[in-house]
Amino acid sequence: MKKNKLYAALLLSSAALSTSAAWAQEAKPDLDLSFNASLTSDYRYRGISQTRQGPALQGGADLSHTPTGLYAGTWLSTIKWIKDTPGAGSTPLEWDVYAGKKGQLSQDLSYDVGVLGYVYAGNKLDQVGLKDANTLELYGQLNYGPAYLKYSHALTPLFGIVDSKNSGYLDLGANIVLREGLTLNLHAGYQKVQGINASAATYSDYKIGLSQDVNLLGGMTFSLAAIGTNADKSFYASPANGKFMGKHSLVVSVSKTF
Repeated sequence: MKKNKLYAALLLSSAALSTSAAWAQEAKPDLDLSFNASLTSDYRYRGISQTRQGPALQGGADLSHTPTGLYAGTWLSTIKWIKDTPGAGSTPLEWDVYAGKKGQLSQDLSYDVGVLGYVYAGNKLDQVGLKDANTLELYGQLNYGPAYLKYSHALTPLFGIVDSKNSGYLDLGANIVLREGLTLNLHAGYQKVQGINASAATYSDYKIGLSQDVNLLGGMTFSLAAIGTNADKSFYASPANGKFMGKHSLVVSVSKTF
């Protein structure tokens, strides 16, 4: 009888330890700091190349507070479009700074709202007949399962475009897990630009891609995407070579979060 009681006690202790270990692995710290780095064959932002269809090096950091859903972060990427514009300066980087809040509206529906500033230090677009490239946007996003709907609203002129304050971008997409580690990435976007350049600057874009997690160097993600737009070929042509920056193409990237 004593042996049976001892055996039962050992089983209960083992189960308690297993449960505690599993809980410890799943629980997130109240304050979480993460970093990311990536290399891409072409930095496409809303379908338009920011690097004259050349490669870009990117990286950032995110700080989140789990109990409240509050977060803040920063992200940088190499770019070419400003220094390709004669007289606009030699700004080699885009620097993004953002903050917001995430939360649940129901079991399946979540939200993300925040503010995002795009900083192009030293740009001189306002000296060549445009506006300062620095841009501030408010955004709101709803997520339902793998699908999301996001709207971004410009509180300033949009990336130097004259009279483009209050422009908006609508983003509809889904990230569908096909199997463990493999995700199908779908996106359709509509950039509405206000002002005197509205008809030429407004366009739609799309992305169809695959992302594969690989157990390499502690975990990396490789992505391949078909990206394109119906943007105006003259308005979105590179000042450096006249080539259309929104053309249909394949983009390859590798990224790591740590």
